[in-house]
Amino acid sequence: MVVEPWYRALEDPEGAQTQLLTRLTDLYSRTGYGQAYCTGTISGVDEYRHRFPVVDYQGLKPWLDRVKNKGHQELLGEPVIRWVMTRGTTGKPKLIPATRTHLEQVRMVGARGLVNHALRTGDQELLNGGVLNLNFPSTVDSEETGGGRIEYGYSSGTYAKYNPRLGSVGLVPSQEEIDGLGSGISRQDWEKRFELVYERAKGKDVRSVMGVTNVITAFGRYLKKRHGLAPKGVWRLKAAFCTSLPKIHTYHAPKIKALYGAVSVVEMYTATEGIFAQQLDNNPYVVPNYDAYFLEVMKGKEVKMLHELKRGEWGRLVVSSCLFPRYDIGDYIECAGKNYYRVFGRANKKVLLEHILFNIFTGRIIRA
Repeated sequence: MVVEPWYRALEDPEGAQTQLLTRLTDLYSRTGYGQAYCTGTISGVDEYRHRFPVVDYQGLKPWLDRVKNKGHQELLGEPVIRWVMTRGTTGKPKLIPATRTHLEQVRMVGARGLVNHALRTGDQELLNGGVLNLNFPSTVDSEETGGGRIEYGYSSGTYAKYNPRLGSVGLVPSQEEIDGLGSGISRQDWEKRFELVYERAKGKDVRSVMGVTNVITAFGRYLKKRHGLAPKGVWRLKAAFCTSLPKIHTYHAPKIKALYGAVSVVEMYTATEGIFAQQLDNNPYVVPNYDAYFLEVMKGKEVKMLHELKRGEWGRLVVSSCLFPRYDIGDYIECAGKNYYRVFGRANKKVLLEHILFNIFTGRIIRA
């Protein structure tokens, strides 16, 4: 059940997205936010776009405050299990509510990268060995709201805490042990975590590593500096599942292979708000989870379904999920051919200029 819905959706993206939209709009209709923009049944994509605006985090912030003070029904179709935070790489960290459905969805689609790779390569050892836990802490701080005090932590650590296992595959060390070292993210804090990971995992049957790409690299460098050993000298690693950065295959993969050995580098497109795509095969691109997220692209003034993009077309990704309708995630995404995409950076002027110049100097077709 982990990969089959994904495979079926890839065979018929339009059908999968149409079915998903019906479920999502039914969910939205039961919230204050949904009722503010729409009452009654929505028939089709055009009407959905007409009724609901594209909104970014700042646009949702007043509604998120209502959730904190008045209850989940202001914006969400079910109660908040936990609040999670972004790493704040582009500004002040954002707080996102996580519902049970969202957490279950993260577990399911997050596991696809590992299960699909094991099935595709026939390497069943991946489904039996451990996974190095290089996640951020799941508990950082709390705040008082009209609805009571809420606690929050980094999304990667929170998702690891709520979904610690996939069958016989488990994280080493546990997220509770990671959290026990505190919530700091300074260099010294990370060195304490890295030492804990090394001490708990050495001698264990660890077959993969999964996490933020630059943290995976930093752990390998720490081991070499502190213990004179690269990860490839400690574990028989098979795969590195890398998230949260562009240029994973073109820039980061050689560094990871130098530290971790002949591992398969598998890209996953994740964010605090969800896990939207992951690598399917040897093509260095990601393939969307059409069964879990309704995906649109703002291409200039035009809005298209992601699956409608032709090779070379790109724009800003808009995600509708069990959390939010038509959410501007803030990333640029480009089509590399049927169902294959690459996320090439945050939606800002610097990334846009780099992308345009790259296309010009390489003679590629620009279809913005």
